[in-house]
Amino acid sequence: MTVIDPDTQTDWVPGADADDAEEMPLSLRLSIADTLTLGNATCGFMAVYFTTTGILIPHLSGSAESGMARHSAATAVILMLLAAIFDLCDGLVARKLRSSPMGAELDNLSDLISFGLAPAYFVLVYGMVADDAHQRVAAVAAITVLLAVVLRLARFSCVTMKDGMFQGMPSPFGALTVVSIVLLELPFVPTLLAVIGVAWLMVSRVEYPKPRGILAVAMLSWIVGAMGLLAAWAFDAPGGQLLLQTGCVLQVVLGAVIPLFATARRVNSIRDNRREARAAQLP
Repeated sequence: MTVIDPDTQTDWVPGADADDAEEMPLSLRLSIADTLTLGNATCGFMAVYFTTTGILIPHLSGSAESGMARHSAATAVILMLLAAIFDLCDGLVARKLRSSPMGAELDNLSDLISFGLAPAYFVLVYGMVADDAHQRVAAVAAITVLLAVVLRLARFSCVTMKDGMFQGMPSPFGALTVVSIVLLELPFVPTLLAVIGVAWLMVSRVEYPKPRGILAVAMLSWIVGAMGLLAAWAFDAPGGQLLLQTGCVLQVVLGAVIPLFATARRVNSIRDNRREARAAQLP
């Protein structure tokens, strides 16, 4: 039976409001990809938690133990690596299946927590606990990392790049490079300069390939291998310190070399275009 609603003067079918209320709007339904994205955010928050409870609080209370700090640092970085896996997988799942209308917003917010806040906080705590560090200068470096990720994610939402490429170092790769620099335990000034350099790369116009196909498998394998290195270091396995330093050096080298390859490729592309233009002008 259809009646007229006296307030709106429109047709009203008994029971229709109840059905509409039970049906969740499409924009609020979480897909599998969105669930993975929320896992990313959870890992980032827990990385901050372990950095605080296992490194910062014991240091401030004077009860810091090198073993506990090593375990907590390794756990925090492993959680950031796990967040990177979630970030990698949610994109793959979204392309294969589907993502909700709020998937892109969820992804940016989660990336800000895991690859902006967590590594920036890691740098800040390093500046508070390291013997040769300066807390206020480290705070400036941490803010630089955080703002670089904020700017990069905002630009990612506004700028359309050619398929298969990122503009600027991807935030997961940048976060892992930042924590690798800290874990190398270099003198304070080189550490600070390297961290700021990574922040600059994240907001630069250097092109980075998106992790798809073989590259995605290689990246996933690298992350799993890095987890193993961190676990060996945390449990003081024979050669664990050397293995961790080797892995950190490789991460930093990759962060420095990829822009060189990208720059060389762009220069070669410009040269080829000029040659083609000159050849077209010849009679």
